[in-house]
Amino acid sequence: MSEISPAEWTAILLSLRVAIVATLVATPFGIALAWLLARRDFWGKSVLDALVHLPLVLPPVVTGYLLLLTFGRRGLVGGFLADTLGIVFAFRWTGAALACGLMSFPLLVRPIRLSIEAIDSRLEQAAETLGAAPWKVFFTVTLPLALPGVLAGMVLGFAKAIGEFGATITFVSNIPGETQTISSAIYSLIQTPDGDAAAGRLVIVSIVLALGALIAAEWFARRATQRLHGN
Repeated sequence: MSEISPAEWTAILLSLRVAIVATLVATPFGIALAWLLARRDFWGKSVLDALVHLPLVLPPVVTGYLLLLTFGRRGLVGGFLADTLGIVFAFRWTGAALACGLMSFPLLVRPIRLSIEAIDSRLEQAAETLGAAPWKVFFTVTLPLALPGVLAGMVLGFAKAIGEFGATITFVSNIPGETQTISSAIYSLIQTPDGDAAAGRLVIVSIVLALGALIAAEWFARRATQRLHGN
């Protein structure tokens, strides 16, 4: 197989950049929401849980279109951000990160929530009895015990972000060097004469990245199980 071209490297590096930013930004929100769903009962909890998982069942194009309506230059949020702060998401790599973060969010939240639910709540109660504030209990007891689940969720979210296509291309289009990720580059190449070889190389890169992420997520999940069972 011939060497990867500079244009292909650009798409690969942009995909990694988008996926890393999307994962890092989404993780704090994912941890907070996972803790809320795992440790609190409140009215509308099932609705919130459904909303979190909605991107998994909605057509990605619908999610991308909703992002365009909301965060586009003429959108309610996008217009405000552009006019007041100069922040633009539509047709920018930052918009691709936003779309990838939203699409991968359910896969990020789920392992973290399961990991928190598996923690014996009596450990948290014991820390509170000893005088620890709720925030300190979370950061010194809950989060360290849930860390393998957090890492597993981050890896799964990263893998989803790497492969995202529908929402991204709808929201930020397919601009080489700016928003053209691996998936959109493959889409362009298979429609181009003599583009099969380049598309094949990017497909192999995608498979390697996805397999690596899945193996890492499985390892973290096993570590979480062993840790909770004291092995």
